[in-house]
Amino acid sequence: MNIIEVKNLTKKYGDFTAVNGISFAVEKGEIFGFLGPNGAGKSTTIGMLSTLITVTAGRAKINNFDVAEETDEVRRSIGLVFQDPSLDDRLKARENLEFHARLYGLTKKEYKERVKEVLELVELWDRRENLVRSFSGGMKRRLEIARGLIHFPKLLFLDEPTLGLDPQTRAHIWEYILKLRESQQMTIFMTTHYMNEAEYCDRIAIIDQGEIVALDTPEKLKRKVGGDIVQLRSAEKDKLAAELKKRYRLKVKSEGEKLSIEVPDGEKFLPRLFNELDASIDAIELRKPTLEDVFLKLTGRKIREEEASAKDQMREAIRIRRRR
Repeated sequence: MNIIEVKNLTKKYGDFTAVNGISFAVEKGEIFGFLGPNGAGKSTTIGMLSTLITVTAGRAKINNFDVAEETDEVRRSIGLVFQDPSLDDRLKARENLEFHARLYGLTKKEYKERVKEVLELVELWDRRENLVRSFSGGMKRRLEIARGLIHFPKLLFLDEPTLGLDPQTRAHIWEYILKLRESQQMTIFMTTHYMNEAEYCDRIAIIDQGEIVALDTPEKLKRKVGGDIVQLRSAEKDKLAAELKKRYRLKVKSEGEKLSIEVPDGEKFLPRLFNELDASIDAIELRKPTLEDVFLKLTGRKIREEEASAKDQMREAIRIRRRR
């Protein structure tokens, strides 16, 4: 059964189309991911699905409630962890959760039962009386996840849940997310531009320039790339490239000092290179296709894992100024 159903969803800001007629569905209990670069439309989509941004065209349902017409029911069905920090750091951890619980109409009894459960889930129960301003970035992120769970949502939105965190802290955050999925049987919809995070998803929608260009499991998406990728270094680079093309009829890509080829079974192909080629090989590397390769093949460019470009930042600023 689907907890999210989206048909031809579109968001425009004047002449700029942030999200362009996307359609997809998410099943209950899935970890579903939006993978794409900064400015691709990921956060705008979450904004529409969570009723924070008005829809220009198309329809979307959350837990069988229309996001445009049944906003209160949608909001009660979801938890939301924003990309940007949204905690009050002048309050204690417990007070942040209590304020959120009151907004959602939880009784005092419900809150008392729930607060211990969610804080223990993210291992912050012992820090409940500490001011949030004393927390590290990772602790704040964990508290935001706990806050998003306090009202028993059926669906949790995580918008770039580990953005700005160091790799070790990112790994810890994912431990909590996976634990959450196990213990709560909750549907999780997340956005990311980190490849290793997308691997945790049951299914991924690759989004670029406001459009979904592919949607499937990580493994099936990687199979679409083709075979294994072999990268070679050689002092006789041109000779090696010509020989690879002539002898094996391979397409050879030049990437800086490296040559890159794609073969069906790399482990079996490598010995042939050393036994059959005349050109020297100084170094060789074999790797399986990655989601980065999938994105490159589908869009012709790589996903950046650094800060947004000036153009992306401008688009983001336009979206923020023009919301609603």
